[in-house]
Amino acid sequence: MKKPRFIISGGGTGGHIYPAVAIANELKAQFPDAEFLFVGAQDKMEMQKVPQAGYSIEGLWIAGLQRKLTFQNALFPVKLASSLLKSFRIVKRFKPDVVIGTGGFASGAVLKVASMLGIPTVIQEQNSFPGITNKLLAKKANKICVAYENLERFFPKEKMMLTGNPVRQDLIEVGTKKAEALTYFNLVASKKTLLVLGGSLGARRINQLIEKELDFLLSQNIQIIWQCGKLYFNDYEKYNSRENVQVLAFIDRMDLVYAAADVVISRSGASSVSELCIVGKPTIFIPSPNVAEDHQTKNAKAIVDKNGALLIKESDLEGQFETVFSDLISNAAKQIELSQNIKKLALPNATKTIVEEIKKLIK
Repeated sequence: MKKPRFIISGGGTGGHIYPAVAIANELKAQFPDAEFLFVGAQDKMEMQKVPQAGYSIEGLWIAGLQRKLTFQNALFPVKLASSLLKSFRIVKRFKPDVVIGTGGFASGAVLKVASMLGIPTVIQEQNSFPGITNKLLAKKANKICVAYENLERFFPKEKMMLTGNPVRQDLIEVGTKKAEALTYFNLVASKKTLLVLGGSLGARRINQLIEKELDFLLSQNIQIIWQCGKLYFNDYEKYNSRENVQVLAFIDRMDLVYAAADVVISRSGASSVSELCIVGKPTIFIPSPNVAEDHQTKNAKAIVDKNGALLIKESDLEGQFETVFSDLISNAAKQIELSQNIKKLALPNATKTIVEEIKKLIK
């Protein structure tokens, strides 16, 4: 059999990049001699993250449409034409067996070109409400791997498969790592630990909330690991001087931080939601209202509707946060109930399932 060749495209945020790398790693484990090429947007974080993961990447001059009239929007048709042309050259030169897209505008151009050239394409949709790129590509895709049920109104039913989102494999055993986690983060075993997550870049509104509520939170006799994001670290690192507070720009050992956590406050991007289902922690979601089509609220509601988490909208934080948090932290039965229910929604074998679908398309 000749060496299989894969083009993988996705980016803009960690939520698109991480699944792309996870799929590549699983393909590489099954086809050690396979060749891979990533395609991303030339000024986005994938241009650093993908080479760090050991793969080569080419960048396209592409960016999403802004929601208001801007100079960038006026450039969009030019960028789109440039990206389609460059994608055409990349695909012709690399000759992939399958092209896989995990979302973001760069993947739109590459998958469009691949399907025009008759090359099999796979879409991996992380959200409960698909983005515009994947909705446009769906008609021509060979397979659409989804993480949520009831997406028939967006995608052709016969092409869809419920696989879940790829997550870090080291999260599957967090239940056995509590002691190691307490030592690693220098935590007190007798205190409950609150983990605050704002995503890889951080979440301004969550950071403002934690700063304002810090005295209230500490009065609940807890310790806090607060991932504020690299954009905000300079503003909040001063709180490292407070007892029982650790402010971190970024967390390298997500497995250990989840193992340490008793309660989590988090954004509800697709990757975070999938990870929290697997680690099964009682969670308060605070969705970002600033994302396309409000998909973070929809992701969170998919869990909340099955009694697997709590949700507070940003606009309701002032009136609701203290009540919701104190009710949860003081109610062990509620914590257990949320934990058991969110775990039922986990799909821990997502990466392997997606790769099985990709393998069926290699000619």
